[in-house]
Amino acid sequence: MRLGLICACLMLLPTSVLAQDWVEFASVEDGFRIAFPAQPEVSGVPYTSQYGYALPAKVYSVTKGPQRFSVTVVDFRGIQQLAITKVCPKGPETCRRGGLTPIIGEGEWRNDIRGAMLYSLNSYLARGSTITNITGDWQDLVEGMMVQLTNADRSRTYASISMHDNRLYIVDGTAPAVGYPPPIAFQQNFSVIDGQGRPIRYQRMYSNRFHGLAEYPVPPRVEQPQ
Repeated sequence: MRLGLICACLMLLPTSVLAQDWVEFASVEDGFRIAFPAQPEVSGVPYTSQYGYALPAKVYSVTKGPQRFSVTVVDFRGIQQLAITKVCPKGPETCRRGGLTPIIGEGEWRNDIRGAMLYSLNSYLARGSTITNITGDWQDLVEGMMVQLTNADRSRTYASISMHDNRLYIVDGTAPAVGYPPPIAFQQNFSVIDGQGRPIRYQRMYSNRFHGLAEYPVPPRVEQPQ
């Protein structure tokens, strides 16, 4: 019934709102592809993880009138080295061999990766957004979550949060509550790619908490056309 209501609302919207020229965009460096309504701008941004690590991050974004579409990529792949070189010389308990260190990682870097998707929700709460719906999800069998939010200005945000190869992806579409369709399609056309730009789809569920941390072998991929 909700799908029928959405379709009916879309039919009432102005043609100029619906007629958007979407551009297929891919970043081999950051391992993803998605369709934007225009070529995105790219900017580096600061990102501090749950355990206080300053990690490299980039935002790919397009602003189209009052609508905003963005993909934020946070690279956790160097976090272990950060822990060893910057945290462990100070001698915290979590850097001692034995005990829980093999599980949580030096300076708790492994725990930081495990909680990265959930922790990223803090950025929405900090700006005054209210979570109206959150569900576990997957795209191409990569584990993640879907989030719907109402912002302080009453605009709506539809986001997907996932993690692959120790990189965090926050896919965010925001639009006014009136006069524009909910930006659902943006988050749903995201996919991860390999170093040759080929889309990745697994035969079994990929969970970065296990496969990204090499606790289990990465599942085999489905062979797909280029």
